[in-house]
Amino acid sequence: MNAFELVEPRTIEDAFGFLRDADAGIRPMGGGTALMLMMKAQLFTPARLVSLRLIDELKGIRLDEAAGVCRIGAMTTFSELENSKIIADRFPIVTRAMADLANVRVRNVATVGGNIAHGDPHLDLPPIWTALDVEVVLRSAAGRRVAPIQDIFAGYYATTISDGELISEIRVPLRPNRRATYVKVTTRAIHDWPALGISIAVTVQDGRFKDARLVLSAAVDRPTRLFAAEAALEGGNDIEAAITAAALAAAIDVEMESDARGSVDFKKQLLRVHLTRALRNLVRE
Repeated sequence: MNAFELVEPRTIEDAFGFLRDADAGIRPMGGGTALMLMMKAQLFTPARLVSLRLIDELKGIRLDEAAGVCRIGAMTTFSELENSKIIADRFPIVTRAMADLANVRVRNVATVGGNIAHGDPHLDLPPIWTALDVEVVLRSAAGRRVAPIQDIFAGYYATTISDGELISEIRVPLRPNRRATYVKVTTRAIHDWPALGISIAVTVQDGRFKDARLVLSAAVDRPTRLFAAEAALEGGNDIEAAITAAALAAAIDVEMESDARGSVDFKKQLLRVHLTRALRNLVRE
């Protein structure tokens, strides 16, 4: 591993100063869990890493009832998510997902913002955030912008985050009547990358599904909403018939990729089976 400069600014403005150069070897760093693996594999050779770990304004989990959101700082670690009472009370889907996410050593270091910025389609949290309609707040020296999280992911390890932009926080809408779940389907160990992930957020009212968000991950190059399946789920008057129609539509709705974890046909069958089970479980709850 080649020598590089490591700087630790204490304000986001100072961080922008260190990131101003156009050198491709200069990058911000959250927890560094993925970045260090890329460096060890010689996929990335840094000239300067700008660690964000000392910037307090990028940390913390706060309820903003007036705005109707929960604000989660980009440098919030997975362990902080896992142990947060706010998250457990308002978004138990996140708390449950942590049990099978990597291991405690990774969760102690990995951060919310870094996880999103990495753009890996196999990760567990991005499809969950997508199903929950999260907004991402990005800061740069020129100002700030807010984007729906689905607009952040552009492809395999690709995002729409510009050079000089940093994720400062995410905003998770507070919707107390919605039910949500995440299914991680692995063909190996439970902590391995999934063959596919399924995130669901939906309201069940008067015997019908409403405001459905069905998101597929891992078998595609980015978290992908299953719009045809959502329409089928919301269009049925009978819950069981709607679930069956949604599961069938989901397998047709999206182009998947074959890999070491299974063929496209195998993953379509996994999607039909596990989406059906997950929706039935949500109704029973």
